Amino acid sequence: MSGAHSHDHGPADYGKAFALGIGLNVIYVAVEAGYGFWAGSLALLADAGHNLSDVAGLLLAWGGYALAKRPPTDRRTYGWRGATILAALANGLLLLVAVGAIAWEAVGRFSHPAAVPGLTVVAVAAVGVVINTATALLFFGGRKGDVNVRGAFLHMAADAAVSVGVVIAGLLIRYTAADWIDPVTSLAIAAVIFMGTWGLLRESFDLSMQAVPKGMDPAAIRRFLLEQTGVEDVHDLHVWALSTTETALTAHLLKPLSSEETGDEDAFLHDLTAALHDRFGIEHATVQIERRHDPQLCRQAAPNSV
Repeated sequence: MSGAHSHDHGPADYGKAFALGIGLNVIYVAVEAGYGFWAGSLALLADAGHNLSDVAGLLLAWGGYALAKRPPTDRRTYGWRGATILAALANGLLLLVAVGAIAWEAVGRFSHPAAVPGLTVVAVAAVGVVINTATALLFFGGRKGDVNVRGAFLHMAADAAVSVGVVIAGLLIRYTAADWIDPVTSLAIAAVIFMGTWGLLRESFDLSMQAVPKGMDPAAIRRFLLEQTGVEDVHDLHVWALSTTETALTAHLLKPLSSEETGDEDAFLHDLTAALHDRFGIEHATVQIERRHDPQLCRQAAPNSV
């Protein structure tokens, strides 16, 4: 039976980034919602609702991030690493609810338009551009290595772009007096949120179902394993995410029965798991060596077995 080798270089600490980002956005949501009610602007209220859902999303992401740092126990042998995946999935579902609410209100506003003072919209949304950009920059460094952090970065970057759109809408309302621009802008905001959310939702759902993480090529991993000295076949190969930053692998490798070709298996397993980490970013690899291709000895060797 196998050797397991784990690499843990320690992800960057984003605890302070989450705290600061949440604080900035809570203040902005309160200001934006207040002005939205005062001005009767659905665009501002829609953007405030979206930003509020992002605050909840940042809280979920922060919670998952914090739980993932808890050590393993006898009952939870992988610790709470999967909490980051659940946080990303909940974040995506929350944003879909926000999209539906915004779209519903926008459609209703076409039938009952309300005058909106454009300059108020412009001023408040311009503050949002600054706040959302600053928050996005807090997560800029971790956007490539962590789906959870990348989700936070993409949401805040999208919010900054949406706020720019609200500024443009406010200016158009100011100079054209066309009140229909407000609900149209709201629908555009909903569309932007939906497009950004769908990818996050799909990826987090796949990770929760133990699918191969995005960017991993199982066929390439199989070829790599087959290229190793003495390996004749590979079966029971599984690649899945332990968290949004850690990938695990299990595999059974068939090697010749002849003792002359066994070599130093401890060194083989050590070098193999290190290579899987360096080449594919697999943090936790467990490999089992088998000497005979006999499905009766290994039921996972049968076709379509799991």
